Amino acid sequence: MDILISVLREAIAPTTAAFALAAIGLNFHFGMTGLLNMGQAGFMLLGMYGYAITVREGGPIWLGVLVALASAVVFGVLLGWPTLKLRGDYLAIVTIAAAEMIRYLGRSQNLNSLTGASSGIRGNDFKGSFEMLSPFPDRMVELGPIALHGTRSTSWWLTVVGWTVVALMTLMFWRLSRSPWGRVLKGIREDEDAVRSLGKSVYSYKMQALVIGGAMGALAGIIWALSASVQPDSMGRPTTFWIWTLLLLGGAATVFGPILGAILFWGALVLVRGLASLLIPDTVLNTQQLEPFSLTLVGVTLMCLVIFRPQGVLGDKRELAFHD
Repeated sequence: MDILISVLREAIAPTTAAFALAAIGLNFHFGMTGLLNMGQAGFMLLGMYGYAITVREGGPIWLGVLVALASAVVFGVLLGWPTLKLRGDYLAIVTIAAAEMIRYLGRSQNLNSLTGASSGIRGNDFKGSFEMLSPFPDRMVELGPIALHGTRSTSWWLTVVGWTVVALMTLMFWRLSRSPWGRVLKGIREDEDAVRSLGKSVYSYKMQALVIGGAMGALAGIIWALSASVQPDSMGRPTTFWIWTLLLLGGAATVFGPILGAILFWGALVLVRGLASLLIPDTVLNTQQLEPFSLTLVGVTLMCLVIFRPQGVLGDKRELAFHD
């Protein structure tokens, strides 16, 4: 029973909402447009820094959100301007390199007074104004089998805000994917030369998709930062790969695929970790070894999913027939 409660708690956690939101942004890039963006973690980190630094220096929450979004938009334009003419693996290489540049820039000792370098920015430096808006009591609150704090860090307040943002962005994706604009993006995904022959600016549409998806990544970074802190190494290469895993697990180019993928991935990880700690004695695997072992089992499961159902749980295989 304790394991199931832990799984349920992880399924609704703000961090799960943050990864679902980042995967929705990646769905604009890959699911709708076919862009192999491997730098979504860079957009998240910019959102984290933009919000945290603004609020830490005395700015209001709305300004912190605007700065985070503006940072992602500028980064998206600068990244897309020279790279969106690239295709396939070349775009993936450039975007993952750009995300690593953001991470190493945040770690730089030259920016220690601004970003905190490798130590990052403590949550207590920027969370206060958000927590003051909470309508929940400043204590532990039980809702069914789940007990969370009302206002602080991974709380009911942040959980409600995080999943509300996910719901709004899901609605936005649903509307845009069925609009003429969304149909052009899907046409680019299938055959951009055909779309270009119709007089559409493929480059412009790709830039719009990159910026919108990156802005959603920045929002995801804000939710992540409010649940923990700003730490550049938390947004390294594995984070981008996890976001891709969530998207492909739930189903690319689907409305609810990113949400289902995030819940399944993190819930499965907690379930496997809990079962392993119960069934495997300490003499075989100690506590420190359970985490990589759990990730290995989840990874093997995902490999089987990719082999036998590459379109994901909710996906349509025809939606992934790019450039056939």
